[in-house]
Amino acid sequence: MLIKDLAPERLEKIAQLLRKRHVVRVQELCEIIGVSPATVRRDLTEMETRGLIRKVHGGAVSANPRMSEPLFDDKATLRAEEKQHIAKAALELIEPRDTIFLDGGSTVLALATQLASMNHLTIVTNSLRVASALSGSGPRVIVIGGELRTLSQTFVGPLTGLMIEKLHVDTVFMGTIGLDIAKGLTTTDPREAYTKQQVIQSARRVVLLVDSSKIGAVSFVGFGAVADVDTFITDNGASKRDLQAIRKENVAVVTA
Repeated sequence: MLIKDLAPERLEKIAQLLRKRHVVRVQELCEIIGVSPATVRRDLTEMETRGLIRKVHGGAVSANPRMSEPLFDDKATLRAEEKQHIAKAALELIEPRDTIFLDGGSTVLALATQLASMNHLTIVTNSLRVASALSGSGPRVIVIGGELRTLSQTFVGPLTGLMIEKLHVDTVFMGTIGLDIAKGLTTTDPREAYTKQQVIQSARRVVLLVDSSKIGAVSFVGFGAVADVDTFITDNGASKRDLQAIRKENVAVVTA
């Protein structure tokens, strides 16, 4: 049943959905509330002004700085254009005969889809989505096994370490749920954090692919410091102040 088209009721309904899902899309809200996209966007702007939410491309996320993790398919649709720009910038860092690791981030998946024609590339991944995207002809693909985490569609935990510790890759391309100068790189799940730590240790170069909505956010468990990153690629929505703080950690910054 659609709720009445009254602003206070709409705002409360949106708040309830965000408390439950942590991420909502404009089209979903239109269908649930029964109003136009323009009305939903005005409501989201009002809620962002009050500090209740954070608007992102195509929807909104909770303003709670201790970020929760949405379903993978929901993550992939948020800030999709920015993620494509970040992926194209990351592509410039890859040489044809490199050995690279791709983790389970949705921005990393955007990069993976652009690598299908690089036949001489070796790709190591713990992501089911990346493996599926590259399952046809193209790069050599090595899949890291372990415990399947369905939320992120990745293999994680101590079992992954048995294989990762024996590998040495040129570059790891990875994502994060949160990036904060003081708290570092954070994610929602200790098993995911463990695997990310192992991958960082196995790589000659660490490239972090992060849309600007993640900057300043802190999630449950850390897996590295900002200084562990060699190159940071984000979209042009990042503030100059944040980017300067990241550069002070001796990190190369690229905006796409």
